[in-house]
Amino acid sequence: MAPYGAVEEECVSGAQLIAEALKTQACYAASAVGYLTGKPGICLVVSGPGLIHALGGMANANMNCWPLIVIGGSSDRNQEIMGAFQEFPQVEACRLYSKFSVRPSSLETIPAVIEKAVRCSIYGRPGACYVDMPGDFVNLQVNKSSVKYVKCCLPPPVCTAEHSAVSEAASILAHSRQPLLIIGKGAAYSRAENSIRKLVDQCGLPFLPTPMGKGVVPDNHPNCVAAARSRALQHADVIILFGARLNWILHFGLPPRFRLDVMIIQVDICAEELGNNVRPAANLLGDINAVTEQLLEQLVLMEWKHPSYSEWWKGLREKMKSNEERSKALALQKSLPMNYYTVFHHVRELLPRDCILVSEGANTMDIGRTMLPNYLPRHRLDAGTFGTMGVGLGFAIAAAMVAKDQTPEQRVICVEGDSAFGFSGMEVETICRYNLPVVIIIVNNNGIYRGLDADSWKEMLKSGEPTVCAPPVCLLPNSHYEQIMSAFGGKGYFVKTPEELQNALKASLVEKQVPSLINVMINPQADRKQQDFHWLTRSNM
Repeated sequence: MAPYGAVEEECVSGAQLIAEALKTQACYAASAVGYLTGKPGICLVVSGPGLIHALGGMANANMNCWPLIVIGGSSDRNQEIMGAFQEFPQVEACRLYSKFSVRPSSLETIPAVIEKAVRCSIYGRPGACYVDMPGDFVNLQVNKSSVKYVKCCLPPPVCTAEHSAVSEAASILAHSRQPLLIIGKGAAYSRAENSIRKLVDQCGLPFLPTPMGKGVVPDNHPNCVAAARSRALQHADVIILFGARLNWILHFGLPPRFRLDVMIIQVDICAEELGNNVRPAANLLGDINAVTEQLLEQLVLMEWKHPSYSEWWKGLREKMKSNEERSKALALQKSLPMNYYTVFHHVRELLPRDCILVSEGANTMDIGRTMLPNYLPRHRLDAGTFGTMGVGLGFAIAAAMVAKDQTPEQRVICVEGDSAFGFSGMEVETICRYNLPVVIIIVNNNGIYRGLDADSWKEMLKSGEPTVCAPPVCLLPNSHYEQIMSAFGGKGYFVKTPEELQNALKASLVEKQVPSLINVMINPQADRKQQDFHWLTRSNM
């Protein structure tokens, strides 16, 4: 086809992902490919409802700033406004969810349109693009000499911040008493891990990763203060944002979560993002990796380093120790059914350091973020900026495809709440069909946040019809989700004890031939300790 020459060098297409195009998960998967590789994933969808199913993935990609190209079939042009099969205003609809939405005016212009879609998806702030292909284009023919072939776009330009702004930011940081770095997924996308690690090490700075900023600097680095998140945010006098936005995830940068007089140094690729919610003390507009190197060079010239014995570090370490001890006490509880912390403690002990973690759910995702460490960048995928549920297995498929291509021995661990698994559970068939290196762990509490045990459920049914008396957040107790995996030829495990969990996970990691699913039963009333970040209520006590 004419457009292929413009796409092949800068896009990740993946026939397997396209083969799933009629499913909602395809667009989520393609967007995750874009984040993991830095090149736009391609999602091919049919017209009307097929395109509508992809809108959620497009919106999610745009909110997360991930490169994605959706190519959608549409009704024949000569049948417009006649009530054609699956007729829908697709170009107009996609404008709300993308950076660029267009229908080529002719076959001859397709290469130029595709080139622009690729360029728009990766230049500036990455995002989704949509290209509409009318049905009558399929059988049209044109003279090859009339096709407007174009070369693939150049890689995104690397922009640096103004020297004066870098000097101002370095001066502000050098005069701080309680500095803090916040590392967002924008830093992960920009491949800024080496420069940010140098900044942390050479300047002795505490850092706090956002959920998908985990691993840019390893979670086990001594300067990681994630265990004292609230203390760090509330008391920092100077904060540098590396590819992180002051949105709901960071409480908008406002009191009482932040100091009223906090000085924000904002590093971002998007000028429109600078100054949202809080006026920055310094704006550093540019590529995060390049700007970090500028800032580090300036601080090295100043020979500045935050002292490791400061009162700021002393208070942070005390709070970290206190919170870690509370989590450890919960993790080592021997009572059955298990709680979240016990499950994650035993999972953490066995996880490969280089595995890609996909996390989805309510308490499962929130607690898992604090309990399951990341040591490498771009090795965690979750609900993200949009707080999207239903992305888990699509993300796992994408991560497994990338891993198969780049690091064949790498495993993808998808940790799901039981309710979250319900959004996309049938994608287990896709995982089995392509024999992807995925281990799914379902933390099953029989509901959303809290459920009922089997005895309580039976007792509740005595009071009337379940449609009337069953709490809407409760699911059927002890559902055997592992049988879905078994039905498609994978390995399924139903576990209730730490020993059973350890044995099942060890067997799943050793198994190289087929995927696995471990259904872990926990106490339906299990909850999180108070200070865990909560993605729905946006609290972090």
